[in-house]
Amino acid sequence: MDKKYVVNIGRQLGSGGREIGEKLAARLGIDFYDKELITLASKESGLCREFFEKADERASQTIIGGLLSMRFPFVTDGAVSASNCLSNDALFKVQSDVIRKLSSEKSCLFVGRCADYVLRDHPRCVNIFISSSREARIARLCAKNEDMTKETAENAIDKMDKKRAEYYNYYSYKIWGAASTYHLCIDSSKLGIERTVDFIEKYVRVVIGNE
Repeated sequence: MDKKYVVNIGRQLGSGGREIGEKLAARLGIDFYDKELITLASKESGLCREFFEKADERASQTIIGGLLSMRFPFVTDGAVSASNCLSNDALFKVQSDVIRKLSSEKSCLFVGRCADYVLRDHPRCVNIFISSSREARIARLCAKNEDMTKETAENAIDKMDKKRAEYYNYYSYKIWGAASTYHLCIDSSKLGIERTVDFIEKYVRVVIGNE
């Protein structure tokens, strides 16, 4: 029996989702991927890392205008023509292929990037969404950046929530943050980071162990 499994985490900005994902992956002894996927997608496709950063978690749109103004080569030597990859949809496909390849090779944890949708046919997936109270999210952002005010934190939260929802809803045809979309939704402000990790770890071990 194939024992490989995947944990996919969706998260609100300021919920501690990335930190929770890192700690959870360490507890489970599996590999963790978030921004690391950008580097891997760049290597896999031969396209510059900045190409993927420009389109990171953004819904479909052409990015030719923005890229033409950048001072770096689109494609490394010997790679495919950049004219084949000038949309977020094309970059999403490259990144999705990397996610599928990794999940076929080993157990791992992915943060964001519609990984739960990309791996919807994977036989052993646990899909989790981490939210938090608005007050806790603002406090967390301000604590991480001493130059950030409450107002700028609120603006950042609203902007990122909109961006992530548009991206997820566009590619998955489901609703970002909706309980019916995931196996488990949890508010990290109720338990704190460490106890949230404890809770999710127990949940994942039970689900995976019962499959």
